[in-house]
Amino acid sequence: MSLHRLDIALPPGYRRQDAIAFHGRDREALAERVSEDRLRKGVLLDGAPVLLDIAFEDGWARCSVDVANGLADADGAPPARAQAALLNTLGLRIDPAPFACAVQDDPLFGPLVRRVGSLRVIQSATVFEALTWAIMGQQINVAFAIALRRSFILLAGRRHPDGLWCYPEAADVARLDVEQLTPHKFSRAKAETLLRLARLAADGAVSLDRDADLGGISARLLAVKGIGPWTVNYALLRGYGYPDCSLHGDVAVRSAIGRLLDMPERPSMAEAEAFLQNYRPHRTMAAAYLWASLG
Repeated sequence: MSLHRLDIALPPGYRRQDAIAFHGRDREALAERVSEDRLRKGVLLDGAPVLLDIAFEDGWARCSVDVANGLADADGAPPARAQAALLNTLGLRIDPAPFACAVQDDPLFGPLVRRVGSLRVIQSATVFEALTWAIMGQQINVAFAIALRRSFILLAGRRHPDGLWCYPEAADVARLDVEQLTPHKFSRAKAETLLRLARLAADGAVSLDRDADLGGISARLLAVKGIGPWTVNYALLRGYGYPDCSLHGDVAVRSAIGRLLDMPERPSMAEAEAFLQNYRPHRTMAAAYLWASLG
């Protein structure tokens, strides 16, 4: 095992409670353990169980990276993928300032941004985690999706020596078969989609590089049976860190738009899409504030 430390300066107004809430959704704390000022997460990176440990302290994220097999970059720093996972986990990929500036005089979002404060889009530690979570969450409630996620981690992940389970990589999931998933309440269609994606990602047919051409990635994902526009946009937001995702297919986003516009009914997807078009190229932050408005 090898332990590496890294201090990350947090931007002014950073809301650590957003990261704590997002990564603390599983109350059984299988792969993430959170408290008021600390976040610990297990994830497999390049085949190694890795524990990310983040302590929030006076404008800093005091991070440690515990790599079970001892791999590190040549200079002794944490592995590059672990550093990237920390930035994702903290939600430091998308700067909210351009959106706040763009809507400062907007009659709808201006007051909302001033009331909520500076939001960060918290991401999954890896692109693969975001993609698989988006598939698991299709057309079911969050509690059921979290239960599926827990089973998924137990089937394909591995335990870090510290005790936390590590979220699997594509190669780990690609080795499963449908019959291993369906006894754990995965529908056959959902199980097949997860395995189809994992095998494509493991073979390199679907890029998990967040710096790749996102237009090409979107088209490739939409060609995968069982993956639709909502799943792609959610994965672009939570995994690739794309700042202009249109979440018009998200029920909560549509509900928030309806409230914001004082509509008697939730808008249709077409109406929500047209509304969000007004906030290009910042639709990801628009979705984040719409979600926050419901809380």
